[in-house]
Amino acid sequence: MTLPLAGVRVLDLSNVLAGPFCAYQLALLGAEVIKIEHPEGGDLARRLGADKAASLRNMGASFVAVNAGKQSVTLNLKDPRGKAILRELVTTADVLVENFRPGVMKRLGLDFDALREVNRKLVYCAISGFGMDGEFAKRPAYDQIIQGMAGVMSVTGDAGSAPLRVGYPVSDTVGGLTAAFGICAALLDARATGHGRMLDVSMLESTLATMGWVVSNYLNAGVTPVPMGNENFTAAPSGTFTTGDGPLNIAANETKQFVSLCDLIGRPDLPDDPRFAERNARKLNRAALKAEIEAALAADSAANWEAKFFEAGVPAGRVMSVPEILAHPHLDSREFIREFAADETSERQRVTRAGFRLSDADTAPSSPAPSLSAHTRTHLASLGYDDAQIDNLFAEGVI
Repeated sequence: MTLPLAGVRVLDLSNVLAGPFCAYQLALLGAEVIKIEHPEGGDLARRLGADKAASLRNMGASFVAVNAGKQSVTLNLKDPRGKAILRELVTTADVLVENFRPGVMKRLGLDFDALREVNRKLVYCAISGFGMDGEFAKRPAYDQIIQGMAGVMSVTGDAGSAPLRVGYPVSDTVGGLTAAFGICAALLDARATGHGRMLDVSMLESTLATMGWVVSNYLNAGVTPVPMGNENFTAAPSGTFTTGDGPLNIAANETKQFVSLCDLIGRPDLPDDPRFAERNARKLNRAALKAEIEAALAADSAANWEAKFFEAGVPAGRVMSVPEILAHPHLDSREFIREFAADETSERQRVTRAGFRLSDADTAPSSPAPSLSAHTRTHLASLGYDDAQIDNLFAEGVI
């Protein structure tokens, strides 16, 4: 029943989303994640999110989303004593994650070259917008900036609405996932060889790496991608269709699925129409095909069509809101949401577990997101500091 990363200690020096999301994935896999925060306010995400009262308490909804299961230690890394404490913690750690702008950790004397002198096995992961070198390296990175520069916005929306931002911080999230994947691989090697390494994670490159088909169509076929709204550029009919009461996504990408769809909507003649008889012809005439299909779909609701298509083997699904899908019995049966009840030290928190499940262990956070500095005293005591020393460090703003 042990999680894969049980026994791994991670120092999470990151802020806001990309780095914290990376470290959250490691926590879900069983790692002990110690979040290192500045004594004055900690992670900016503590003050972000829709619940203003929670943000004022330094427990914003944005922070809760990706910091459950972690511990919080505060250190002023500009103070020599704070740096010394971090180095002591590094001797006990397997991984360090940071998402400062390139050069910051070197100026602090806490970069990979400096820290591997105290721990040769350390896996050091630096997440930045554009990587540690190159023309863009020193630029500040925000998700929307990366989305725009990576070409994501250029292919999102349609001819009238593009360029359009994806509705959640996709580049931050992908950057975090990429970092977690790389860390797990580097950990495996470090355990085998006794030597850690540095990971230079670029949010720009991480995002582009997920755009495989779009990028490959340009690199290998010379086709410049264009925004197609809710249409699937690889097939037709495949996209979002209007029904009698709302939108329905249909992905009849295979000819047999298209034939089944036509039979189901009462239009068995469509596959014999020269405009729609062949796969590429359907793509070229997708607008006319969509009009024919939507005329038939108007006779019933999205939910009813979804059920009928499922029974016929035609991939389809209603377009749902976030509240709708989170309240759906499917996710409830999968126990996707983990809830922590309020107690004397924390408020009620509801967070998401990992996007996968293990056969013999629970990939969900073990504890709620921590209050600022909740674990500082415990960890300093473990390093040999007594109560008087810890009190003095608190008083002087070092911790």
